[in-house]
Amino acid sequence: MSKDVKQPDRAFGFETLCLHAGQLPDPSTGARAAPIYQTTSYVFDSAEHAASLFNLQTFGHVYARLSNPTVALFEERVAALEAGRAAVSAASGMAAEMLAMLTLCRQGDHIVAARTLYGGTYAQFAVTFARFGISCTFVEPDQVENFEQAIQSNTKAIFAESIANPRLNVIDLEKLAAIARHHGIPLVIDNTLASPYLCQPLKHGADIVVHSATKYLGGHGTTMGGVVVESGRFPWDNGKFPDMVFPSEGYHGVRFYETFGDFGFTMKARFEIARTLGPTLSPMNAWLLLQGIETLAVRMDRICANALAIAQFLQSHRRVAWVNYPGLQSSPYYHLSQRYMPKGAGGILCFGVKGGAKAGE
Repeated sequence: MSKDVKQPDRAFGFETLCLHAGQLPDPSTGARAAPIYQTTSYVFDSAEHAASLFNLQTFGHVYARLSNPTVALFEERVAALEAGRAAVSAASGMAAEMLAMLTLCRQGDHIVAARTLYGGTYAQFAVTFARFGISCTFVEPDQVENFEQAIQSNTKAIFAESIANPRLNVIDLEKLAAIARHHGIPLVIDNTLASPYLCQPLKHGADIVVHSATKYLGGHGTTMGGVVVESGRFPWDNGKFPDMVFPSEGYHGVRFYETFGDFGFTMKARFEIARTLGPTLSPMNAWLLLQGIETLAVRMDRICANALAIAQFLQSHRRVAWVNYPGLQSSPYYHLSQRYMPKGAGGILCFGVKGGAKAGE
């Protein structure tokens, strides 16, 4: 954890944020590139200094399971790309989802989620969370009213993907955000398949965004990682989230929302859930992910162009029965993809071969 890096008071373009958000040149050496702080421990000036850090009265680092300067830079950069307030990282996308949902939910709570989620996420929500006493109702996402009908008195979140993996349905973010807001619960969006270059769900009303950074953010197929970003706008004192406003049982009685305000969710995720479960992103992986982010915009432009060209080719192929890609005008999600992802519909497509699996062999 580090305090906000002071940046010039101006609006930067997305590509500039990919290169520089969260970082200033090293004041001692003048080094421009981000270093790898491969350390687990930190030096304290005094016992009083250590106490102020551990009690969250001073910003800084106490142990690498909680924070690290290289990891903090990765978190700040992704938060900037998503137009969010703050972020906390994890060792994988699945770990990031766990971190987000266990910060929101405890035993006896409930989640409403899209039925079309990535299989690993579906299993986490349906099986693993059930062992923690957290239930989930899965709904067909194409009619957002289905989410509202499934909300219960103990519902603590609505969860969906900006582009579903692998069905590729595109969610109507603003309508779903309005439902979540009406019921006083956060909308959590997995933005992995869109990336913040194509879609920024927080700008469309989502409250929390999660990523598997392993995919487009990293970009090179070498590095695992995940990240959770909060908008800073959700009113955690609305009566539905006592763990955000009452003294923390897990960290020195801190009142996270009262103390940290618009980044209280991130602090609770870091100092309660990440601290005790330990899904820590390593400094080396954070640095590798930063290298990937530097080329995110260029890569996504090429990825989307290639995916659309392949989809159009397959659509006209005599042996192809169907093609599913949100960027095709024939897709039922074309208009939503144009609305929320005008720069492109991502790099994933599905198609079927005439004659079925046997013919495809």
